[in-house]
Amino acid sequence: MARAVALLRAGEVVALPTETVYGLAADALSPAAVARIFAVKERPRHDPLIVHLPTAAAVEEVATVPSEIERRLIEDFWPGPLTLLLTKHERVPFLVTAGRETIAVRCSAHPVFQKIIRDFGRPLAAPSANRFGRISPTTAQHVAEELGGRIPLIVDAGRTDHGIESTIVRVVGKNIEILRPGALAEEALEPYGMVQRASRPSAVIAPGQLDSHYSPQTKLLILEQDTLFDPADHFEQRIGLLQLQPTAGGENAFPPACVRYLSGKGDLREAASNLFGALRELDGFGLDLIVARFVPEQGIGLAI
Repeated sequence: MARAVALLRAGEVVALPTETVYGLAADALSPAAVARIFAVKERPRHDPLIVHLPTAAAVEEVATVPSEIERRLIEDFWPGPLTLLLTKHERVPFLVTAGRETIAVRCSAHPVFQKIIRDFGRPLAAPSANRFGRISPTTAQHVAEELGGRIPLIVDAGRTDHGIESTIVRVVGKNIEILRPGALAEEALEPYGMVQRASRPSAVIAPGQLDSHYSPQTKLLILEQDTLFDPADHFEQRIGLLQLQPTAGGENAFPPACVRYLSGKGDLREAASNLFGALRELDGFGLDLIVARFVPEQGIGLAI
């Protein structure tokens, strides 16, 4: 952790664990350091970054918190997997926000991340530690597979807890708009205002809103509820299956080695934790197609 702090002070990028996924961190107030994030990830400059804060109180250093709803959300959910879209201060480089006047900020609950960022003493820009558009990493090994040789340090703290990204919201009047579903379910936000799911944006205003994101290299087919799929109709293809839990035999037509269940008991929290890892495994098999079956869009199932 001390080496991570030293590298960050030198303007380098390092991979750090958060409670959601592993992040690729650099000094958020240094344009040169932030530019390294974009270069390492091969990320387009029009896609903004999330800025992580040493403490909840540090939000005042980078953004304006205009409403009582936002203050209550910060008080009750930070540190944790909630990201707020706020109006940025001038000291934040426009490279971080992709030229926008808004900034996505959160405070991580991971003890290793907290120790490093507090010793560093400044905000960290930290998108997921993978190449742009690819499956987010939930272990240090995943980071090594994605970015090995590109960065000087990966801090390994085991597998992440939530396994999916943070929930991103913005407050509009008395409404809470979910810009990206994530590890904090929308039901948790309902006591704070009218919760709305954002429609597909005509322009990206927050991280994770691009059409192609968190994607395997293998073609992925997502089946809607009750949609039937027969692998026999694709007899010349090698096909894998990703689904929530074992069922009464619908997966028997797939090669057993190419079937991955997210949770033996159908637990959505466990499923979220296993999602990116299972998808990454299937992506490594050299398949022609991955079929992902419907997950109920309730609670954290919406983010999955």
